[in-house]
Amino acid sequence: MSQTSSRISSTRPTRRRRPMAVAGVAIIAVAAVAGLLLWKSSPHSAASAMAPPPPVVTVSLPLQRDVSGRQGFLGQFSAVDRVELRAQVGGVLTEIDFKDGQIVRKGDLLFVIDPRPYEIKLAQARAQYKTATARLALANSEFWRAQQLKRTDFGTAENVDQRSADQQSAQAALDQAEAAVQDASLDLSYCHVQAPFSGRIGDHQVSIGNLISGSRAGSSATTLLATIVSLDPIHLDFNMSESDFLTFSHARAHEAAALADRVEISLSDEGHFARTGTLDFVDNSLDRASGTIHARATVPNPDLFLTPGEFARLRLTISNPRPALLVPAAAVVPDQSNHLLLIAAADGTVVPRPVQIGDMRGGLRVVTAGLKPTDRVIVDGLMHAMPGTKVSPKDSTIQFDAVADGEN
Repeated sequence: MSQTSSRISSTRPTRRRRPMAVAGVAIIAVAAVAGLLLWKSSPHSAASAMAPPPPVVTVSLPLQRDVSGRQGFLGQFSAVDRVELRAQVGGVLTEIDFKDGQIVRKGDLLFVIDPRPYEIKLAQARAQYKTATARLALANSEFWRAQQLKRTDFGTAENVDQRSADQQSAQAALDQAEAAVQDASLDLSYCHVQAPFSGRIGDHQVSIGNLISGSRAGSSATTLLATIVSLDPIHLDFNMSESDFLTFSHARAHEAAALADRVEISLSDEGHFARTGTLDFVDNSLDRASGTIHARATVPNPDLFLTPGEFARLRLTISNPRPALLVPAAAVVPDQSNHLLLIAAADGTVVPRPVQIGDMRGGLRVVTAGLKPTDRVIVDGLMHAMPGTKVSPKDSTIQFDAVADGEN
């Protein structure tokens, strides 16, 4: 009995605590719900539940400016004249009178081939010339005497004919000797190799003491001595695609009288087009393999700064100035093969606008179609401007960089 009563007494307090625990949980839940309702009804919660303000973006009206039609190409400089200096006579090389890579002037002495063998040949030719001269003088005298004897009946006509033939033979021998002198003189002059024009010479291909093979016929067996290229003026070669060539041809057909063949040039390390040249050659057919046509401009190079083989950008004017709209290049959004501008509408909605673009002018991109002068173009903050969303526009003005465009 005592054990059973003790068990009953020990379990009674537990049964009494359960209703009290349930009541406590209910009170806490009611308090939480009430607190949540009070928090939602407070001004702080209402403000946090509102949508964030629209992002701020910079907008501007497109810049209106008269610009001429241009085409841009990549070209490479080449020498107007390029000559391989080869020996025209053989012998031992005795002198090199230049430094590799230096500027040489027309007529400067570059190489000397041992002239002594050719001086000997010239002396022999001159001696033969003197002999032929003496023989001709003797033949002239004998012919005169034969004529005199025939007039006095002491000579025969046959003797006159013989002396006349001897005279003609002596004259031919003299002419041959004179030609031999000229030939020997020419060979002797070729021992001194001179610059055919002003330009830059490359490195020498032979050293002093080498035996040089030479031929005035210019055969492949002749020894290459060096290469020289002209520098002023210099050519700038480039290729036009078929579409660019058609655009160029159509534009020149309508406005050829008003346009000059002026080409503006910028080197790879220059940010502006400070140099000019003249377009003086367009090939007569397109290359069937590449679909391009070769063209060339001639560029003055008085300071000899430009070097054959260098690359340069060039611009060719193809039409007279016309009104155009310009926007920053960063504002143009590529969309696969198309281009878009993001426009801020009157209510702040971002509207995508497909456009057609042209070349760069003054650091700005020319828009040829799809844009109105009254459109507010988003020029900064594009990452926050999603089409169809609202933005807060901030007005600005587009600036034209005349220095980058090459204007004075």
